[in-house]
Amino acid sequence: MTYATHLKCRECARTYALEPIAACEECWAPLDVVYDYGKLWADLRREDVAQRPANMWRYRELLPLNNEPWVGKQTGFTPLVAAPRLARVLGVRELNVKNDAVNHPTLSFKDRVVAVALNKAGEFGFEIVGCSSTGNLANAVAAQSAAAGFKTYIFVPADLEPEKIVATRIYGANLVKIQGNYDQVNRLCSEVAQKHSWGIVNVNLRSYYAEGSKTVGFEIAEQLGWRLPQNVVVPMAGGSLITKIYKAFEELKELGWVEPAGTKFFGAQATGCSPISRAAKRGTTEIEPQKPHTIAKSLAIGNPADGYLAVKRILESGGAGEDVGDEEIVEGIRLLAETEGIFTETAGGVTVAVTRKLLSQGRLNPDESIVITITGNGLKTIGAVQSSLQEEEAIRPKLTEFEDRYLSAAHAVAV
Repeated sequence: MTYATHLKCRECARTYALEPIAACEECWAPLDVVYDYGKLWADLRREDVAQRPANMWRYRELLPLNNEPWVGKQTGFTPLVAAPRLARVLGVRELNVKNDAVNHPTLSFKDRVVAVALNKAGEFGFEIVGCSSTGNLANAVAAQSAAAGFKTYIFVPADLEPEKIVATRIYGANLVKIQGNYDQVNRLCSEVAQKHSWGIVNVNLRSYYAEGSKTVGFEIAEQLGWRLPQNVVVPMAGGSLITKIYKAFEELKELGWVEPAGTKFFGAQATGCSPISRAAKRGTTEIEPQKPHTIAKSLAIGNPADGYLAVKRILESGGAGEDVGDEEIVEGIRLLAETEGIFTETAGGVTVAVTRKLLSQGRLNPDESIVITITGNGLKTIGAVQSSLQEEEAIRPKLTEFEDRYLSAAHAVAV
């Protein structure tokens, strides 16, 4: 049984049945899933959720499935980690890290959206699935499709990080490398979806796929004791994640599970691909596409599909958008690792560095609660930080050499 009732166009409000539809036929705007919140309010209690297994499916009534999930059953409910040492460095009173760098099975938040999309693909009867991706989505689709038995085609830019290429090919997926940026890859993938009867998770399954991101918001609220944070900092590529965390918080308010306190949303991008943050800084929802040039390849989407709504949510909430350069991204990765022992990929480095920048600008209040969302694991982008780490020369297995090298006054000062 599903509480989802229909799809609705974000722009013209035209409604559609719950089918695999890429976009509105009238205006080509995205389609959102609509739920019967009255029936949800009557049938579902917060206490029921708390008794369920610790995975994303504890919120299954708020996801658009007809049947019990059979793909990604162990995905989600990643830790919300108190970050006191990072908070001290940043001068923040209360700081938590939502750590999807340890999500199952491929160490990114994309495991959530793919789990929903592939369950819907099964319900719709698709045998072949695919996606266009900047890396994390490719890994998640390849892994979960292998476990579910789908034949898979993954379309990626040819210059993707080698770690993410390997972590896609290992699952036996058909990897299609394209000479071009993500936006060009996505256009080709959309053409494939139009011609072939395939379930493309971020094309004709996108409305359902995106709903998986809501579980990040549900978990944050539950892990805070059914309390909403005052501020959330979210990395942005296509812009969907920040809009779905917003939607999750609104749904929890609708159900009466949290107090209706406002949360300010802050969007983080790399300066080399920052169409959403640039629009937010101008105070407009008009997105100007960019040609990406950044080490944060997982965020390198120059023409973001959900950019307009992301900016709208940021500005309406009283938040802000900001971006940081490559050196700041590496500093952000190292800062999180050195203070909290969390190794994040470049997108997480963006989030940490933007948080620091917003605090220094006075746009993020250090006396309010802040959650930063870490969406992927540092093992995916080792090359981005490798050159910043000093290579140690080997010593002979002698105590005196160890003491001279590591316990000398000069070394102690350097450390």
